[in-house]
Amino acid sequence: MAVVNTSIKIDQTLKQESQELFESFGLSLSSAINMFLRQAVREQAIPFRVGNPLPNSETIKAIEDARKGIGLSRGFTSVSELMEDLDADD
Repeated sequence: MAVVNTSIKIDQTLKQESQELFESFGLSLSSAINMFLRQAVREQAIPFRVGNPLPNSETIKAIEDARKGIGLSRGFTSVSELMEDLDADD
């Protein structure tokens, strides 16, 4: 397979952040871009969801409650302890 050089224009900060991220995975920027392109060709589509999904109000409330420790169960040291708690009449 012949390898060709390709020039693309990207934001300098994005390039730096991307390189740092991919290096943490043991990849070069070139390898990561090749992975993206191969997957796009394989799937005949952009290989990830494009959009800006926003959590609904129920999910936002659950996230806020979890951060505040509201509604979380206590920890269990065994399955039998968990099952006893689940079977208990509250």
